[in-house]
Amino acid sequence: MQRQTTVAKPLEIKRQWYIVDATDVVLGRLSSKVAGILMGSGKPIFAKNEDCGDYVIIINAAKVKLTGKEGGEHKKNYYNVSGYNGGLRTRTAGVMKREFPVEMVERAISGMLPSNRLGRAMMKKCFVYAGAEHKQQAQQPVVLEIK
Repeated sequence: MQRQTTVAKPLEIKRQWYIVDATDVVLGRLSSKVAGILMGSGKPIFAKNEDCGDYVIIINAAKVKLTGKEGGEHKKNYYNVSGYNGGLRTRTAGVMKREFPVEMVERAISGMLPSNRLGRAMMKKCFVYAGAEHKQQAQQPVVLEIK
């Protein structure tokens, strides 16, 4: 008796829309839960080489909480390098939270996804907004609580 491995075809995958309120949620906990939803790791048809995850909308990204041994907003740094001499730009987590909250949350989530074209395709299903307004009301997203 031989076992058959089921492979999910793209047309068979049912995708759900979720909305997450990031108000007073720790950034690491938020990003790990959202990354699992984007990958589809909780589904019975999950395979590492397939994109079988769901869509996620994150609102109130500016109100996310930073904790941990980094000391919150002053010790953690975000780096960008242009490739030229002296092209290193360093920003603290406090500056990122104040001025670029969407980028901060997107970086945390994309760091927990695979580092290849599949991870980039998964990241396209994540929509992050700094405030409470979003454009995906027509998809009728289900509210997802993260504590």
